[in-house]
Amino acid sequence: MKSKHLFLAATVAFYVHAAPALAEDAAIEAMQEYMMFSEYESGIILPQQLDQTVFETALFVDTRDAGQFEEGTIPGAINIEWREVLDRIEEIPDDRMTILFCNTGSLSAQAAFALRVAGRSNVVVLQTGFNGWQQDAAYKP
Repeated sequence: MKSKHLFLAATVAFYVHAAPALAEDAAIEAMQEYMMFSEYESGIILPQQLDQTVFETALFVDTRDAGQFEEGTIPGAINIEWREVLDRIEEIPDDRMTILFCNTGSLSAQAAFALRVAGRSNVVVLQTGFNGWQQDAAYKP
């Protein structure tokens, strides 16, 4: 009996210590798979592409902080700070285009990358962000 318990304890100890490394490997593998098989422009949308049809069908997610969101945003946008997108993934639909934006596109790109690796292929980044929308949007409701 002692050897069975010792073996079981050693097995459990191995998996407890190996689990973080296995999880890290799975995350890296998912990111590599996404990056290798995504088309160059598959994760972006330009302000010039934001016509009335896009506004009527897509969800806009402002990934800036609450203060910036309150100062001004794209009409109809919801606010989910870029760091919170995975914690609030249930608020992001998987059945229609979801456009993430920040001021310039850099923080929202990080959020979109995380969501796409998590399996949300319908998520795109508004290239040039809110600033670009203000200057170059094809449609402004």
